[in-house]
Formats: sequence, structure tokens, C-alpha cells
Amino acid sequence: MMRSPAILTSLLTLVIGSSTATADRPAVPAATTAKPPVGKIAPDFQLTDTDGKTVKLSALRGKVVVLEWFNPDCPFVKQAHGEGALEDMAARWTAKGVVWLAVNSAAPAKQGYGRDRNAAARKEWSLAHPVLLDETGVAGKAYGATNTPHMYVIDKKGTLVYAGGLDNAPFGEVKGGGAVVPYAEQAIEATLAGKKVPLAETRAYGCGVKYGS
Repeated sequence: MMRSPAILTSLLTLVIGSSTATADRPAVPAATTAKPPVGKIAPDFQLTDTDGKTVKLSALRGKVVVLEWFNPDCPFVKQAHGEGALEDMAARWTAKGVVWLAVNSAAPAKQGYGRDRNAAARKEWSLAHPVLLDETGVAGKAYGATNTPHMYVIDKKGTLVYAGGLDNAPFGEVKGGGAVVPYAEQAIEATLAGKKVPLAETRAYGCGVKYGS
């Protein structure tokens, strides 16, 4: 569904929280958030999903892994999963052997927080992959996650090879017109083929990650 420029501008201002913010400019990260360690071994973590199962990243070595920073109440995430790029993206790539993990770093009482809320979102959007709960924000800050969605691709050796935006089209529209560039999909495709990712870092857009501090 197409939205008018005025509506889009209002949504972006409301969600990102600055009258000068744009869709391709992330919210200012917390001071304790690290720079994404692209080209280095991806920071390990052990988190519990909405079903109570524990997932340890390093145990997935040998697989291409995609991390999607997630907030079910963020308008950008809702659009992407409801009718946008993420509607069937995870399903298509997991069918080819990719491990897809959504990570929610929302702290208690913050937008999108809670096992029940995220379990309901999985059901609503028919997500077969887990949503991992990072309530302390330790994993998110280790990766430098600033926005939802914020995408990361890890190769079979455990190296972080991509960090950044889902694409260049917030709400499915490119600012100023032009072609959609699917940054994350390009990174996944190249990594599966054993090739160098064409663009290893891009700027994420979306809601700021709802860290506690």
C-alpha cells in the first residue's frame, strides 16, 4: 500500500525520534553500544527464545547465520513482515540452509518487550525461526545494533561479513525514487556462494533498539 510523503515523514519523525532524522539515518546508539565487528569473529551469545529453548551462536558454526534485530511493535518491522521485504525472506533462505535468528533487545517495560508479545508476533507473521530475548541488551550492544530491523550475516567460519540495513527502502519506498537495493539479501547470497559480500556495511534504518540503559 502506497503512503503519501507527508505520512511517511510523520512516521519517520515519530519512530526515530528526531525532526531531522531520515529513514536511512539510525537513531543515535547508546554510549555502550560497540561498532559492528565486521570482518572479525561474530560475538558469541547464548539467549533463550519464546519457547524457552536456549540458542548458542557458536554452536551454529558451519552454517551461514542471519541475525535480524526485532521489535514486533516497531512500524518498520510491522511493514517489513506484513507486506514488505521480510514477509517471506527468512523462509526462502532457511530453505537453502541458512539459520535465521531474530533478536529482541527490548528491556522490561519497553516497546516490543516480553515473551508473550514476541510469541504472538511469531504466530501472526508465521515465523518458523526463533525470536531470541536479549532483555539485558548485552548481545545487541556487542553487535552495535541500533535499529529494528538491523541485519547481520555470519559466514560458516563464524565471521561477521555484513552489518547494516535490510535494504535502501524504508516502508518499501526509496527516498527520492530509484531502484531498491536489497543489501541483506545480496550479502546472504554472496556468503552462501562463498563470495565476498559486495557491500559489507550499510546504514540501518528503523526504530531505535529499546535498550534499558
